Amino acid sequence: MHMKQIITVIALTVFLAACGDPSKQEIIKETEKVSTKSELEKILGKPKNVDKLGPVEKWTYKASDGEVTFLITGDRVALSATGSGGK
Repeated sequence: MHMKQIITVIALTVFLAACGDPSKQEIIKETEKVSTKSELEKILGKPKNVDKLGPVEKWTYKASDGEVTFLITGDRVALSATGSGGK
C-alpha cells in the first residue's frame, strides 16, 4: 500500500469512528477493492461477529442502517452482502 493510501485509510477510519457506525453503502464503497482478510481488517477493524465453517469465514460488521457480511475463503474476501441486522 502506498503512503497516500495509508493516510487516506487512517483519515477515513478516524472520521468514521467520530461519526458512529457508517452506512452499508459507505462500508461497501470503502471495501470494493479489498481482496484479502488483512486488508479488510485494516479498513474496518475487527468484525462484530465471525462465524467459521472449515476454511470459510463469515465476517459481519454493524452499519448505521443494518449490517454488512463478508464471506472469506482462506485469506480471500470472496463476497459481501448487506442485511437489515434483524434476526
